Amino acid sequence: MTNYRRIYTPGATWFFTVNLAQRDNTTLLVDNIDQLRQAFRYVKKRRPFNINAAVVLPEHLHTIWTLPSDDCHYSTRWSLLKAHFSRSLDKDERISASRISKRERGIWQRRFWAHLITDENDYNQHIDYIHWNPVKHGWVKQVQDWPYSSFHKYVELGGYPLDWGGSIGEVDLEVGE
Repeated sequence: MTNYRRIYTPGATWFFTVNLAQRDNTTLLVDNIDQLRQAFRYVKKRRPFNINAAVVLPEHLHTIWTLPSDDCHYSTRWSLLKAHFSRSLDKDERISASRISKRERGIWQRRFWAHLITDENDYNQHIDYIHWNPVKHGWVKQVQDWPYSSFHKYVELGGYPLDWGGSIGEVDLEVGE
C-alpha cells in the first residue's frame, strides 16, 4: 500500500483538482451547479476559507483556496463538500463493493490533487490555468464563454480583459495538472 502524505500548512493557499469517479460522458457537475454551489456555501459557513479562483467543468473542478491563518484542514473541507453535494443527488451512480462496504457513494474520486502555492508567479500561473481550462478541454472556444468560472469576476475587477486568452489555438498555457 502506498504511504500517501499531504502537507498541511496553516493559512496557506492551495490549488486543487477534484474529479468525479466516473468521468466518461457525464455533465454531472454543471447539470447540478446549484447543488454544488450550495455545498460550497455549506462548508464555508462551517469551516471558513477564501475561494481565490475556481472553474467547474462537467466532470472535474479546479480551485484555489486560502485557509485561515490558524487552520490547515483542507481535507476536512473537501470531505464535507463532497458529502454534502452527494447527499443532494439521487442515488443512481455505479457503486463498487468496496464503497458499499464503507457506506460511500460512487460520485467522487476518493483522492484529489493538492498543490501548495509557493509564490506570486505560481499563484498567477494557476489562476490562468483555471480560467483557460474550459478551452483546453474543448468545452468552449473562448474563456469568456464558459459560465462556471471565476474568470467573469476577475474581468469585473479589472484583472483580465474580456477577450483574455484569445481563441483556441492562439494561446498555449502550460501549468501542471
